[in-house]
Amino acid sequence: MAQVARHPQRPFTLDYISALFTDFEELHGDRSYADDLSIVGGLARFNGQSVMVIGQQKGRDTKEKILRNFGMPRPEAIAKAMRLMRLAEKFGIPVLTFVDTPGAYPGIGAESAPVRGDGRSLYVMAELRVPVICTVIGEAARVVRSPLRSAIS
Repeated sequence: MAQVARHPQRPFTLDYISALFTDFEELHGDRSYADDLSIVGGLARFNGQSVMVIGQQKGRDTKEKILRNFGMPRPEAIAKAMRLMRLAEKFGIPVLTFVDTPGAYPGIGAESAPVRGDGRSLYVMAELRVPVICTVIGEAARVVRSPLRSAIS
């Protein structure tokens, strides 16, 4: 299973978005610090229904992998995902997520971040009053380690 999840030619989040959704409009940034391109998110339509789509994007070639930080979200990426989830709740639209992560960014910047985004994002997601569908499309290091693992087992 791990070999399929790590296969370089398998579909990534943007591939699923282009195949499943229409009118995708990507939203950028966390509105506080920066835009981490390891997280892709925005408004789209699924069978005519407005939805918020959020997912990790790893990149195909070396240049894109570096640009997207190999799919490892920094704290600003987690903040962007939380902002998009709250925006979806504000407008009453479902959240569809695509999980494909080897884990959070392990750099010094992530360690010194004032907010631990991983746990906080799970808390925000659990509090949403709109439907949330999480689809694992590749690696899922964070999902396996999360406290919600027992709920999905």
